[in-house]
Amino acid sequence: MKFVDEAVIDIAAGNGGAGCMSFRREKCIPFGGPNGGNGGKGGSVWFVADRNLNTLIDYRYNRRHEARNGEAGRGSDQFGAAADDILLRVPVGTMIKDFETDQILAELIEPDVPVLLCKGGDGGFGNLHFKTSTNRAPRQKTPGWPGEQKKVRLELRVLADVGLLGMPNAGKSTLITAISNARPKIADYPFTTLHPNLGVVRVAPEKSFVVADIPGLIEGAAEGAGLGHQFLRHLQRTRLLLHVIDAAPVSDSIDPVKEARALAKELEKYDAELAAKPRWLVLNKLDMVPADERAARCKDIVKRLKWKGPVFEISALAREGLQPMLHAIYEHVRAQVEQPAPPVDPRFEAPAAPAPAVEETVRPARAAKKVAKVAKSTKADNDEPVDPRFAPIEPEADEAPAPPAPVRRRTRAA
Repeated sequence: MKFVDEAVIDIAAGNGGAGCMSFRREKCIPFGGPNGGNGGKGGSVWFVADRNLNTLIDYRYNRRHEARNGEAGRGSDQFGAAADDILLRVPVGTMIKDFETDQILAELIEPDVPVLLCKGGDGGFGNLHFKTSTNRAPRQKTPGWPGEQKKVRLELRVLADVGLLGMPNAGKSTLITAISNARPKIADYPFTTLHPNLGVVRVAPEKSFVVADIPGLIEGAAEGAGLGHQFLRHLQRTRLLLHVIDAAPVSDSIDPVKEARALAKELEKYDAELAAKPRWLVLNKLDMVPADERAARCKDIVKRLKWKGPVFEISALAREGLQPMLHAIYEHVRAQVEQPAPPVDPRFEAPAAPAPAVEETVRPARAAKKVAKVAKSTKADNDEPVDPRFAPIEPEADEAPAPPAPVRRRTRAA
């Protein structure tokens, strides 16, 4: 299947159906009233990412996608039927842009999550909608609303954790073949890879990451030399770039340091954010260098490049030096995916509100003792318990009883 990562299409939602103006006409019913229904809603256009697709070739030749219009309303209180929506499936990682303004409308990263791009028009109102207590015979109706229409550009950007970057014949395809089950075309001439290839690298059980291999770049790619910059977009979602350098060039006139600097300049011309991504140096094809010269050659390349980042010396063909590199890549990717939550500055934390003070009117222990005492004193003769709610309340123990009233006694006069 031909790999297509860009397409321009026209999408149009359906128009809403027109409302109906109708009146009920039956024998012996002179004033039946309005019965015109509303129109149906037009179909909308949705996009959804499908993990089973990996190219936009379906939209290279089918460039017009329209939804149906809603049905018009009819008499006898019949509303028009709404049109069905259409669902366009694209590969995961597709970016949808407006063709005229180049504005990003949607970015489909999660599979099976539909996104609305063009909303269908609403249906018009029939004269039944305008019926009121004062307007009993309305003769107005409204047409349906038009649906949205857009011309969009679809751009596919593959989802990968690591991207392989290098000149043609640097050994990128051989490397992705050695570390994954991907089987790209490998030959002894430049530009063997014509489209990106994805491979899943399994470091250990439940430990894996995705590698993307893109066609090689050469100096002057910004001006269209070679395959240009058209495939660099597939590296914009990666978390790490592996700059593969041929440590054993075919000719002595080829300087790997000069080629590495030229490729770095091409990255800056294309996108500054892409050039600022973490980039590691991978010196490949060391199996073609004599064993006593490998250390000196690698040291010379690193010194001339003034490289301060990680460096790996491998041979993709001989499967040498791959395991330490793969474990380091996995740890780097996992650290970026599982980023810890930033610490919260205690100065900006809201102070905890103090609990409101509750004034106790009656002590719980004293109240329980009082209720038990009242219940015991008011117990009936038939041993039936008396509800303490209806028992008389005795005065508090702390309160002194009122003194008895003085008794006046009569005395005889002497």
